[in-house]
Amino acid sequence: MSERPRAGVLPVEKGPGVTSFQVVAHLRRILRAPRIGHGGTLDPAATGLLPILIGEATKLTPYLVDLDKEYVATVRLGVVTETQDLSGAVLETRPVPALDAAAIEAALSPFVGVIRQVPPMFSALRRGGKRLYELARQGVEVEREPREVTVHSLRLVSVSLPELVVHVRCGKGTYVRTLAADLGAALGCGAALAGLVRTRVGPYALESALTWDEVRMARTAAPLWARLLPPDSALAAMPAVRLDADGARAFSHGQSVAAGGRASGWLRVYGPAEVLLGVGQGLGDRVKPERLLHADPQGSPVLPA
Repeated sequence: MSERPRAGVLPVEKGPGVTSFQVVAHLRRILRAPRIGHGGTLDPAATGLLPILIGEATKLTPYLVDLDKEYVATVRLGVVTETQDLSGAVLETRPVPALDAAAIEAALSPFVGVIRQVPPMFSALRRGGKRLYELARQGVEVEREPREVTVHSLRLVSVSLPELVVHVRCGKGTYVRTLAADLGAALGCGAALAGLVRTRVGPYALESALTWDEVRMARTAAPLWARLLPPDSALAAMPAVRLDADGARAFSHGQSVAAGGRASGWLRVYGPAEVLLGVGQGLGDRVKPERLLHADPQGSPVLPA
């Protein structure tokens, strides 16, 4: 019997100066996995945690992207750039006032909670079939509607003017570059993001990830496969529902089934022998399939349609 294709999540550290796609391409060459992707883009200059999804786990990308994230951001005051970070052309420089920690914390406070952000032109959002950064590089600027994002906390870590360091915990779609620029505007001196490290994505922490050196220097797959986490690690925050063989068979054929109790929201659904069948939506006393994964034929008699 041929070896079953592996599936799971590999938390890795993205190094500076490479794109998230380049990290994926490098791992694809080493692992020779049929499908591989990542759980949330990091800008090339940023570093930190990049969860890599492999095989059937790539089907869980939308749920991973939805998870809260944490960053350590270094903000340079007194400068405004076209990209909202130091990689872009400088549009303006301004004097930095003698700010103390109390003044900076007071300026940070309005950016905590559900806030409205105007996405930057240098972003991967699409307008008329083109990425905004493609339009920006052509000198075209378009109107962008403010979007609601959630910032759970902003904690001032240190101040060494003209720079300060902030710990950010936020929901999906939050642009830390834009937070930096908006903070600079609130302080009256302008600001740009000088450095960014992503330290957490949902249950995955940077300190437990493969280091950038381990990723970059990998020549064989074995040490990487040894660090692979199961697909359901991406769904740890979801309540679990466990089905018997009949329920698992029906669920895997796209049918809603009895949930064994009241259920609502997203659910991780297991069949016999703790085989992850996929993600379901709780509808009272039933669960409806939303995203199916192929069951492990060696671990369960239940096979998906």
